[in-house]
Amino acid sequence: MLDNLALGFSAFADPMVWAALVFGALVGYLIGAIPGLGPSLGVALLIPFTYGMEPVVSIVGLVALYAAAEYGGAITAVLINSPGTAAAVATAWDGYPLTQQGRAGEALTVSILSSGVGIFISTCLLILTAVPLSEFALNFGAGEYFALALVGLSLVAGLSDGSPLKGMVAMGIGLAMATIGLDVQVGVPRFTGGNYELFEGLPLVPVLLGLYALSEVLFMIEDGASEKVKSAKVGGLTTIPYHAMKGLKVVVLRSSLLGYVIGVIPGAGASIASFVSYAVSKHFSKRPEMFGKGALEGVASSESSNNAAVAGAMAPLLALGIPGSATTAVMIGALMVQGIQPGPLLFTRTPEIPYTVFASLFIGIPVMIFIGLAGARVWAQVANIPRPAIAAIVAGICFVGAYASETTMFPVHVMAVCGIAGYLLRKVGIPLAPIILAMVLGQLMEVNFRRALISNQGDWDIFYTSPLTLVLLLVAVLAFVLPGLGAWRRRRALARAV
Repeated sequence: MLDNLALGFSAFADPMVWAALVFGALVGYLIGAIPGLGPSLGVALLIPFTYGMEPVVSIVGLVALYAAAEYGGAITAVLINSPGTAAAVATAWDGYPLTQQGRAGEALTVSILSSGVGIFISTCLLILTAVPLSEFALNFGAGEYFALALVGLSLVAGLSDGSPLKGMVAMGIGLAMATIGLDVQVGVPRFTGGNYELFEGLPLVPVLLGLYALSEVLFMIEDGASEKVKSAKVGGLTTIPYHAMKGLKVVVLRSSLLGYVIGVIPGAGASIASFVSYAVSKHFSKRPEMFGKGALEGVASSESSNNAAVAGAMAPLLALGIPGSATTAVMIGALMVQGIQPGPLLFTRTPEIPYTVFASLFIGIPVMIFIGLAGARVWAQVANIPRPAIAAIVAGICFVGAYASETTMFPVHVMAVCGIAGYLLRKVGIPLAPIILAMVLGQLMEVNFRRALISNQGDWDIFYTSPLTLVLLLVAVLAFVLPGLGAWRRRRALARAV
């Protein structure tokens, strides 16, 4: 492992890798500080810029953007009570009251330092868990891979913001999109309408740009020019007293561990990690009455946990090929553009990719802290950019990026259709992340299901004679059933209360 870690750190001998890290962090702060955008959209927008790059360079830039965007939302949350990301909502509960008390610099300093510690701890845990998990997964056969893909699809309801039914609908849409193209076994065209450009299936990058970025542009156009928010003045970042930081170490450590564990669970993500850690910190606090009124503990717990969830979400992505969050679902597209298939073989075939990701998370910590502290005043002004200007920039990147993916107009048409579809789906509350997850995992599930039956001469006992396959299938069934059962119980309890 140490040799491979050295290989990851050696990648930073290339100036382009450093440039990708700094550029990704800068763009991440910009994306994270603009309310309504977030890391998923930021990664989708950056993918077209990675065409022609070396895989290591592009992945480092995307990972840096992901981590920086999660923190970037805290800046506007603290200064103007406008969280740039959903995961920073809990940060605003105490961060903005601190700003109102004239302690904005103190709140920002605690938030960025807590974020750095959270990433450091979670990256250590990522290294300790991802490699053994991938080595264990190397023993998987076709039946186990089918069951694993099914587990990933069953957890799709976790990406649906509390509505399992909507998650299932989104999953069905993604699976339907995955069937478009040539049959993987016999080569018969499916649902192509005679269009040869669809023989290889829907191009993933234009789909990502359309669903995430262009749909957001349509919402910006619908909202019109929103009123500018008056930014808070930052009179200078302060040095946190030693006793204050010492008092926060238990909070940061506990929240980092919670954030990593929650981040590993596919579908949970940074938002849930942030809220859970905030609630736990309030429960164990000696002064719980201060939470919501300007408690540094609240800021530290929220920021350390939501940033720790970044590394946590990378564990199932790298080791199993299953994204742990909506953003890592988008990152699968970036890996596939580079011809890289995430999963257990990633550590044996292209070890430079996962170990450079580990190294970039470590090296990115001081870079993020410096950029965050030095540029806080600048990032606070980002929220004042007129929405029409943001919409125009994002739309331009969408069209240029889609065209550049294949240098034809077909991807542009796909992106436009997906953008309209994404806008309509979001209007009715259908989440987008499960669609991408189902598109990616659907083909994996189909290929391994048919391969398992062929290798076993059509006998279905391959799916229940292997203990591991049976356990994974039972987990998938429970993951499908339990969210719906929980929703039914809540409706029943509500009906009784009425």
